[in-house]
Amino acid sequence: MKKFLVIQGGGRANGNTARLVQSFARGAVESGHEVEIISLIKHEVKGCLGCNACRFGKPCVQKDSFNGLVPKIKAADCIVFASPLYFWTFSSRIKAFTERFYCIAEPDNNPPLGRYERYPVRDCALLMTAADDFFWTFEQAVSYYRFAIVNYIGFQDKGMLLAGGCGDTNGKPQIDKTPHLQRAYEFGKHIYT
Repeated sequence: MKKFLVIQGGGRANGNTARLVQSFARGAVESGHEVEIISLIKHEVKGCLGCNACRFGKPCVQKDSFNGLVPKIKAADCIVFASPLYFWTFSSRIKAFTERFYCIAEPDNNPPLGRYERYPVRDCALLMTAADDFFWTFEQAVSYYRFAIVNYIGFQDKGMLLAGGCGDTNGKPQIDKTPHLQRAYEFGKHIYT
């Protein structure tokens, strides 16, 4: 059994991203895994201030939800980043959450890849939704995920589900008209098989 921590960064409690997360979680739970979903609508996480007060073992000085999430991050086997596509990348909520990993870094005297710190090693996955589905729709978001989360932080990628073509966001969610909910269910069910 694995412990999943799903960080949901969409702005709509019942939107396309939330529905994708629910399908993923259902598949993972049916395979015997434990899943906790944290909505960044309900748990405010502000962006990093760059003040360095948190360096190496000290909590962040900001009074928001992040310090309370640190034990959950450290206990998880896999952190799933779930975001709608905003301006061709992650939502600002997910970006702020990722920036705050700075306060869980540890010193590293022999850093790989030019880093000067290390992070707890975790598996990770990416769930994203978008209204359109061009060949380049997710290019910037995937680049950020691979560069910041996989290459820099050092998490081990377990895969991505890029759910394009979910329709315009001016009305009700339309992800149920796509195959993405079934794909998310299968992804959650088989991510560790």
